[in-house]
Amino acid sequence: MQKARLVILIVAVAAAGAAGYLAMNMKPQATVVQPAEKPQLELQDILVATESLGVGAEMQDQMRWQAWPVSALAEGYITRSERPSAEEELKGSTVRLQIFPGEPIREAKLIGKGQSFMSAQLPAGMRAVATQIAADTSAGGFILPNDYVDVIMIRQMEGEQKQYVTETILSNIRVLAIDQTIQEDESGEKTKVGSTATLELTPEQAEILTVSQQMATRLALVLRSIQDAQEATGPGAGYLVNSPGRAGNVKLIKSGTVTEILGRK
Repeated sequence: MQKARLVILIVAVAAAGAAGYLAMNMKPQATVVQPAEKPQLELQDILVATESLGVGAEMQDQMRWQAWPVSALAEGYITRSERPSAEEELKGSTVRLQIFPGEPIREAKLIGKGQSFMSAQLPAGMRAVATQIAADTSAGGFILPNDYVDVIMIRQMEGEQKQYVTETILSNIRVLAIDQTIQEDESGEKTKVGSTATLELTPEQAEILTVSQQMATRLALVLRSIQDAQEATGPGAGYLVNSPGRAGNVKLIKSGTVTEILGRK
């Protein structure tokens, strides 16, 4: 009996060992995944602004070189590889459009040394014309550069009684500057009242404004909604101007009466 028990015990131990061996061999082997090497990011130094630069500001030391992904380079960015002396070259330039801290500097937003700021602001074929304003004729002083306005002419009619007539002579006109103010200050205040507004006009509109300044008792600027700024702009009160060689009929205004005169063709 003892031999039989010993044999059974040996067989049981052998079976347990065999079962354990088989279980170890049947267990799936853990696969060690090697992390993929990240591709090396290609960088290139470009010129960026170190601080906020408002319209009309002069470029001096407000720029530095900064590493930038080559894949994110855009047209107009100034790279150190192509223009290593760009910092010195751009010193003294005038900012034409707002530049923010960390923004890549592009020459499209700058005016070169010695160039007129106002002439650089004007699109081709347009003219800058100044007109006198006051708080009560400029929306209480809340008209700022790049706002759009209508120009209203106010005239006093001749006669014993004071009578006035008004007429919108120009519509949807962009304001280039208020005196020497070409942007609102950093605090966001908009209450500075200038005495002169410079407007962006076509040559014909410039003539209309010039003659209306002689005819009018006063001119008023009426601020337009920013949502109306894209509306088509008409030529204005072209009948106010009568110059040699101008074709068409001309309206003569005298004592409040409008008379149409046949023009030369």
